[in-house]
Amino acid sequence: MSSVRAKNTELELEIRRRLFNMGFRYRLHQKNLPSKPDMVFLKYSAVIFSHGCFWHQHGCNHSKLPNTRRNWWKAKLEGNRRRDISAIRTLKNLGWRVMVVWECSIRHPGVIRTEALDEVADLAAKFLRSQDLYLEIPRAKHRGNYT
Repeated sequence: MSSVRAKNTELELEIRRRLFNMGFRYRLHQKNLPSKPDMVFLKYSAVIFSHGCFWHQHGCNHSKLPNTRRNWWKAKLEGNRRRDISAIRTLKNLGWRVMVVWECSIRHPGVIRTEALDEVADLAAKFLRSQDLYLEIPRAKHRGNYT
C-alpha cells in the first residue's frame, strides 16, 4: 500500500495535462483548502478532485472491500468517504465550485482510455466556464449527490 499515491495519480496527471493544453491554469494541492484539492482554479472559484473508486468508496465495481481485515478496511474507507463529504460541503460554503472525477469514468470495459480522458477534460472545461456549483463524473446513482 505504500506505493499507492495520494497525489499526482495517473488520472490526475492526465486531466491536468489536457486542461493545461486547453489554456486552463491552476494551483495544485493547496494546503489552505479542506482536503487539499487536486486542482484549484482561482480564476473560476472551482476545484477538481480526482478520486480513486476504492479509496473514496464510490460504490462501483472498483470499490469492493478486500477479503482480509474487512472490518478495518470498512472503517478506514468509510472515514475517507465521510471526510470527502465534509470537505466538499465546507468548500461549497466557502464559495468554491466543486467537481469530482471518479476513476471508473475512464476504467471500465469497452472504454477507450484516451477518448474517455478527452471527454472528461471537455466536461471539466465546460464546468469551469459554467456557473454550476457541483459536477460528479460519473454521478453516483445509488448514493445521491454530495450536499
